[in-house]
Amino acid sequence: MHSASRAPSRLRSALARSPALIAAIAIAAGGVVGSATAFGPLYALAGLLALLVGVALLVSTQAGLITVFAIATLLPFGTLPFKAIITPNFLELALVGLSVVWALRILARSDAYDLRLTSLGLPILGFLGLTLFSLVLGAGGMPDSLTLHNYAKFVLGVLLYFSVANCVLTRGQARLLIRALLLSGALAALMAIILLALPDTLALTLLVALGRIGYPTEGRVLRYIEDGPGTGLERAIGLSVDPNSFAGMLALVAALALALLFARRPLLHRGILSGVVGVLIMAILLTFSRGALLGLFAAAVYLAALRYRRLWWAMLAAGVLGGGLLVALGLADDIVQRLFAGVQLQDQAQQMRLAEYQNALAIIARYPVFGIGFGLAPDIDLTAGVSSIYLAIAQRMGLVGLAAFGGRQQAPK
Repeated sequence: MHSASRAPSRLRSALARSPALIAAIAIAAGGVVGSATAFGPLYALAGLLALLVGVALLVSTQAGLITVFAIATLLPFGTLPFKAIITPNFLELALVGLSVVWALRILARSDAYDLRLTSLGLPILGFLGLTLFSLVLGAGGMPDSLTLHNYAKFVLGVLLYFSVANCVLTRGQARLLIRALLLSGALAALMAIILLALPDTLALTLLVALGRIGYPTEGRVLRYIEDGPGTGLERAIGLSVDPNSFAGMLALVAALALALLFARRPLLHRGILSGVVGVLIMAILLTFSRGALLGLFAAAVYLAALRYRRLWWAMLAAGVLGGGLLVALGLADDIVQRLFAGVQLQDQAQQMRLAEYQNALAIIARYPVFGIGFGLAPDIDLTAGVSSIYLAIAQRMGLVGLAAFGGRQQAPK
């Protein structure tokens, strides 16, 4: 409450100290008015929201972190609505803005703020050094603009660790950010369920309308199990384009929410947390992502075995209730069949996944030391990209990079 009441005074103080900030806000406001004239009120509203977010980023690093979490969960692929050599997306801009703000804060107030690397800081910087070496080596010293852009996105994601380490200084700040992550994840899950419940034509129209900010407008906008409308069940995707990556994000948030639900002092009311967990699990089921469902189940078993014994009974009750709900909706047979088909490696998706793994292992066998870098595969019979973070690192950075990544995970906390 106190931090919220101080926000207007902080903004006034920042404006009083910085005429340049006033000028920047005035220019941005003019851009919003111009957008309303040129593109219509919808884009003007989007511009106004972007302006408010930008001001919040300049005033509060907490607002910056909340913005990053919200974009990552709700609108991860949104980009600026104009073409450029490199068109940054909203998440990149938020990450850059956050990093710049806390770095300038340390430079301007070195008496009040120190640079915090933590015990993982140096290993992470060393890992980034190896990624840079692989980038240059794989591109022969001349990476193209697309490769550089993809690499920059990767680096920004890794550097978020330092933003969190230098912006989350108290338990109160940590609680606020965890609440924001839980609520934004639940909202993303709810949006996915609503989109799935809508008629396909209406859902397609709504998603195609996001084409101005970088979302796909043709091809596989809606996703189905058998890759085709009318040939299989539609999968929940929300605004995340890919159902598997969306489900992975939901599973991560759901595991955190599940742990907090059974904690002695939860960060949210247990009723709210129960609703959050329920919405997240339902959305994960509707993505038909077996990997995410298995990951969430493993996390729940881990929590129940090591800390929260009551979770066993909750899992049993949730299984009974969820199974009954799926039977009532007519989805139980499809989900069970998909799970068994995946275990038996019978369906097309699993066969494609196995082909990805074989391709990744072939790349690692040919380029075992430092990998192929962050561009395309150098051999015409190989394709870069695999749905496994460990194989992806090994093919991009070689076994040296994979060892560094594993060593970073084992570094003392």
